[in-house]
Amino acid sequence: MKTAVLIVAAGRGRRFGDPLPKQYVPIAGICSLRRCLETFLGLDSTGCVQVVIHEEDQSLYDAAIAGVTDHRLMPSVAGGETRVQSVMAGLLALKSAQLECVLVHDAARPFVSERIILDVSVALENAQGAFAALPVIDALWRSEDGAAIEPVARDGLWRAQTPQGFRFETLLNAHLAYQGDAADDVEIARTMGIDVRIVMGDAANFKITTPQDLERAERYLR
Repeated sequence: MKTAVLIVAAGRGRRFGDPLPKQYVPIAGICSLRRCLETFLGLDSTGCVQVVIHEEDQSLYDAAIAGVTDHRLMPSVAGGETRVQSVMAGLLALKSAQLECVLVHDAARPFVSERIILDVSVALENAQGAFAALPVIDALWRSEDGAAIEPVARDGLWRAQTPQGFRFETLLNAHLAYQGDAADDVEIARTMGIDVRIVMGDAANFKITTPQDLERAERYLR
């Protein structure tokens, strides 16, 4: 199937606590966005890659992709104020490419593996949507004012990761019909009644959100 990769890199990373957006912060010399690009462009199954960036980050993006000559990397497009708006911008930029599937990935997940990417892609052969996730294994508690109140059953709970893959027209139409914000594209798909399958993720495919996550990424590489 002709598959595009849509990398969402328009976030400002306010929880990260650094003036430099987290997707551009070097991890052992290579930023998270560049690591994502190298992984996806390293796969023959990737038809093209569309990156959505913040309108103020063009110079940062140009520096991040310096030396990348792969023709499958499309010109970047500017995102919106929310993740939903940024994904929509990317989908509209890809609309004329006659795609069958699209994989949406967070630029702040630098260690996505080829295995996860291929597993999500294979799942799309028999489903309208699929995404990587990990089962919740820790005890869960509901709290109030810092005090534990009651346990929460963890059976059937999963921690979503990316990539999240969909048949292209299915996701585009879902976004066009959706109103409001959403945590991810699976939420939008399920709200629209789209069947979405889960494939096993990987603990290494974590998202860099805080300075502690950056330290974890550097330890992982060491």
